[in-house]
Amino acid sequence: MERIERIREFGGWLDRYRHDSDSCHCSMTFSVYLPPRAESAPVPAVYFLSGLTCTDDNVRVKAGAQRYAADLGLALVMPDTSPRGDGVADAPERYDLGQGAGFYVNATRQPWAAHYRMYDYVNQELPALVERELPLIPGRRSITGHSMGGHGALISALRNPGLYRSVSAFAPICNPVECGWGRGCLGAYLGDDTASWKEWDATELIRAGAQPIPLLIDQGVDDEFLRDGQLRPETLSRACEEHDFPLTLRMHPGYDHSYHFIATFIGEHLAYHARALAKA
Repeated sequence: MERIERIREFGGWLDRYRHDSDSCHCSMTFSVYLPPRAESAPVPAVYFLSGLTCTDDNVRVKAGAQRYAADLGLALVMPDTSPRGDGVADAPERYDLGQGAGFYVNATRQPWAAHYRMYDYVNQELPALVERELPLIPGRRSITGHSMGGHGALISALRNPGLYRSVSAFAPICNPVECGWGRGCLGAYLGDDTASWKEWDATELIRAGAQPIPLLIDQGVDDEFLRDGQLRPETLSRACEEHDFPLTLRMHPGYDHSYHFIATFIGEHLAYHARALAKA
């Protein structure tokens, strides 16, 4: 992988890399924050999956996460939300499909299947690459994300028991098979077999008996996408209650879907992950 940017922050380094992806069959970009502790000892990593329309730049600029990661001794790994570039399928008339909207699934339907394999990229290729090329990140991982990225974090943890020490999410899309965003993208990427969509839905994975892992979710009560039914945390909560699945769902009056909301609670999420990553 090629380092294309390096910025000094809070005693550590914010680096940006480009590499050719075997999963997505294109050039991919991601950022890594290494805290000061990484200069002398290995550090665990928290993966942050961003939401619709975003790149790695949104979280590293707007969330304020690096300050907390520096204090807690955590690396942050921040991938893009989809493959990009010439020759990569896109729907330029839509913000919720194509480049910037990979939905963290492995597409099976053309023209998306050739490049849109963000699930494999996030859970297999990227960790292997980071841990091989940056030996101070040895393989202790947690995962979080926002909106579409919150959906990605939840399904990544639920489908891969033991891969992540902990999982959290900010305003995630909790039940995509029952919301407009999810139906539009899952139908495009996976085809018309709606039963297969459930493999990419946190609520449906819990209903199907996913191995329990504690979930921490923060949701703004004044989130416009909560009001229009895109996020559906109440459905996830009901599934967790019915299946004795550990969930902490915190509803915050006055907060919306923006990075102002994420920045308010990112420190608590990173502390939550740091505790889990410190366990033997």
